Amino acid sequence: MRKFYLIATIVLFSFAPTARAQTTSDQEAIKQTALDYIEGWYEGNPERMERALHPELAKRIVHTNKEGMSSLGQMSAMTLVQGTKRGGGRNTPKEKQQKDVTILDVFENAASVKVVASDWVDYLHMAKWNGRWVIFNVLWELKPVEKK
Repeated sequence: MRKFYLIATIVLFSFAPTARAQTTSDQEAIKQTALDYIEGWYEGNPERMERALHPELAKRIVHTNKEGMSSLGQMSAMTLVQGTKRGGGRNTPKEKQQKDVTILDVFENAASVKVVASDWVDYLHMAKWNGRWVIFNVLWELKPVEKK
C-alpha cells in the first residue's frame, strides 16, 4: 500500500509543471481580455471591446431606491460595443483611467475577475470559448461619489 502512495505521488508531481504552464498562459490571456475590455472603453476602441466579449454577454447592475426597492439595469454586448464606438470613456483623463485587474479564481475553462475602473467596479465571469477567453457576464457597481 505504501508503494502505491509513493507511485501515485510521483505521477501527480510529474504533471504539475504542465498544469502550471497552462495556468500561466491562461492567466495572461484572462488578464489581456480584461484589459481589452477596460482599455477598449477608455480608448473608445470598439474592436478591443468586441474582442473581449461573448456576443450573448449580459452586463447588469442592481439599483436600489430610497425605499429599498431594487431594479435591474442591463446592457448587452452590442450596447457596450456601440457605446465604445460613440467614444466610451475617451473623455476620462489619462491620470483617472484606473484599470486594476485581479484574477479572483480560475477553474478549468471558467474564471472570475475583478476590474476596478475610474468610477465603478466590475465583476467579470469569463469562459474559454473556442480556445479564447471571453467575458460572458458582468455584475457591476458604481463607486460612491466623492463629496468636495
